[in-house]
Amino acid sequence: MEGIAVRLPELLPLAPAVLLHGDLWLGNLHACADGRIALIDAAAVHYGWAEADLAMTTLFGSPPAAFYAAYAEASGCQEDWIERAPLLNLYHLLNHLNLYGSGYLSAVRQVLSRFA
Repeated sequence: MEGIAVRLPELLPLAPAVLLHGDLWLGNLHACADGRIALIDAAAVHYGWAEADLAMTTLFGSPPAAFYAAYAEASGCQEDWIERAPLLNLYHLLNHLNLYGSGYLSAVRQVLSRFA
């Protein structure tokens, strides 16, 4: 973990903080009858990198490509955000490891190995 913390300035691009959903996974995305997407469960709203919300959508299934294109266009995310997604998901993986047990240990180790 310390190795990653030291490297964060080189691993993450400078980006302005934006308002994030904070728990953006498929279970919190719902398609409305008119085609709009509704976001629910906004209890984790905070400011951070737009890429962090995008990264979380990759943890438990993924929305369609059109979602990513629209989000990237609206937020100005860099096209290579997916390369940083595992790093940005490390908090969520550690949280799930703590809450739900060793099923998440392998994923945590993979991220630590890749970015440390």
